Amino acid sequence: MQWIEIAVAVPPDKGEDIADVLTMFGHEGVSITRDDIQPDHWDEGELPEPDSVTVRAYLVADDRAEAARAELDMALSVRDYPAAIYSIVDDQDWAHAWKAYYHTARVGNRFVVRPVWEEYTPEPQDVVISLDPGMAFGTGTHATTRLCLMSIEDLLIAGDKVLDLGCGSGILAIGAVKLGASHVVAVDIDPIAADITRENATFNGVGESITAQQGTLETVLHSPRRFDLLLANILARIIIQMCDEGLGDVVRPGGRAIFSGIILEQVEDVKVALARAGYQINFVRVEGDWVSIEATKPS
Repeated sequence: MQWIEIAVAVPPDKGEDIADVLTMFGHEGVSITRDDIQPDHWDEGELPEPDSVTVRAYLVADDRAEAARAELDMALSVRDYPAAIYSIVDDQDWAHAWKAYYHTARVGNRFVVRPVWEEYTPEPQDVVISLDPGMAFGTGTHATTRLCLMSIEDLLIAGDKVLDLGCGSGILAIGAVKLGASHVVAVDIDPIAADITRENATFNGVGESITAQQGTLETVLHSPRRFDLLLANILARIIIQMCDEGLGDVVRPGGRAIFSGIILEQVEDVKVALARAGYQINFVRVEGDWVSIEATKPS
């Protein structure tokens, strides 16, 4: 297998911002490295401030890569960030190289997201999600995922039947079940994501409550099932497109929905599309440049 390396060189104060953007597109996390560490500084307690850092992520070099590159180029351009440099690299053990950057983190009031390779002693109120995202998006470190988890804390009602559309690593589906959802249907266009969701669900002891499968919105629409809560942590462009393809039909009247993966500049366009699909906007959460929208389907 070959990979496409995405590299963006920026001043140090922009590194985390670029990492937030690349996390949406890279399969296996994001790394930030200094570009100018000199050998005579390696053993010093404090390194001098670098002139620049390089943020890197990786895409599988398959038939979906070109569309992902176009989407990423647009996301960087909208923010006036430098253009990405792309290069083909041979298959290596990228799945482990980025783990040094991924650690246990608290999200919202109750969620704690723990990489499976780290130990953590939970507090009584903690809802711990133990995760190995593998090649799927969703570590809990990105703002879009954090915003969704916080909304789940506020909106989920015990016994809910939930649809996780674009499930990635399964982090949202697992969190929903651990907060009391009776069952989650987790769907992703990427078969690897569906496999990883099943693995993570089993590891967290909620495998029987999550049905993970490769599929799309159309897959769900062909089923008679309608849901109490919809989780859609995907790109704004896809949300808007799905609004014209039946996204309003998967939630029962009176149900709730959480939409994320949206940047500030896209909020109004997404709101218009959601209203067209029959949703009523109730609340907008913001973290940095990222936004999630909480909505209901009127009875």
